[in-house]
Amino acid sequence: MKDYHINLFYSDEDKCYVADIPDLSYCSAFGKTPQIALREVMQAKKLWLENRRVSGKRIPKPRYRPLIYHVAG
Repeated sequence: MKDYHINLFYSDEDKCYVADIPDLSYCSAFGKTPQIALREVMQAKKLWLENRRVSGKRIPKPRYRPLIYHVAG
């Protein structure tokens, strides 16, 4: 089964690492390190999906794929 893509980046504005899951609206988290941000977004994903199941709302299938650039050498 495919899983959801996670974006992980450093935000100069917020002075922390941010992790988000584009396929799950507003599912994001932050942390002082990439590891903390990733751990937090995994917990947010679990709660996001659980909330959808309990409320009977549709759970989107994983679709988002980042654009990958190839640089000729």
